[in-house]
Amino acid sequence: MKHLKLIILLCGGLAVAQIQTPQPSPSTTLEQVVGLTEVKIEYSRPAMRGRTIMGDLVPYGSLWRTGANKNTTLSFSDPVMVGGQALAAGTYALFTRPGKSLWEVFFYNETENSGLPKEWKPESIVAVIEVPTQSLAEPEESFTISINELTNTGANIHLSWENTRVTLPLEVPTDEKTMASIKETIKGTPKAGDLYKAAVYYRESGRDLQTAKKWIGKAIEMDPGKYWMFRQQALILADLNEKEAAIKAAQSSLELAEKAGNQDYVRLNTKAIEEWSK
Repeated sequence: MKHLKLIILLCGGLAVAQIQTPQPSPSTTLEQVVGLTEVKIEYSRPAMRGRTIMGDLVPYGSLWRTGANKNTTLSFSDPVMVGGQALAAGTYALFTRPGKSLWEVFFYNETENSGLPKEWKPESIVAVIEVPTQSLAEPEESFTISINELTNTGANIHLSWENTRVTLPLEVPTDEKTMASIKETIKGTPKAGDLYKAAVYYRESGRDLQTAKKWIGKAIEMDPGKYWMFRQQALILADLNEKEAAIKAAQSSLELAEKAGNQDYVRLNTKAIEEWSK
């Protein structure tokens, strides 16, 4: 009976065993917050493996799945602009028609295809953009999608393989979302941190500095021990050409930064005081 149980266990183990091999085109997920917008890209990464890619494995003038396996998809949490074309928040399949000097890039609203759709539906094309090709100094072994050159209001989405790269300029509604958030928060009961963030954003986005001055002053009244708040107050006052008041705020920031042991702020304030005292 014991031998029978052992045989059953061994057979059971053999039944569930599976051979594992690496994917020839591994899948990957890229997630990046651009400004206040969440961007997610899911795709598979075929490799060159000694093959000629552009104009051969990926023919010029033909639709390409832009990756391998199931659809490459791009998801945006907000309405965005890509290459000057408006896209609503949502998920899109990415297809391209590569050329030697120019690619057509298609955003397609059917995302559950294995490769190219069996039937290409013009009505499913949400946006089309044309982007010029760029030559890479060093070859890209595996097909790569990356998000680079990030700013508060956008980034560049790069598609790179072999010796070719194309760039999709991305614009996100950071200012619109931030201003809506400020408006909603300020009309309620804002905390010191809220007023601080609003004042900094007004200064950095070139808005009304008198309003920024009022908000940063109120934030410091509510929470007077923060050297970074005094630093921003000093910058706002300096931009208003109120140099004497700016120096006083910088001195307060300097003293608090010294107590906190923050040498970066010590250097910043020391330099600012020297500059504004001339």
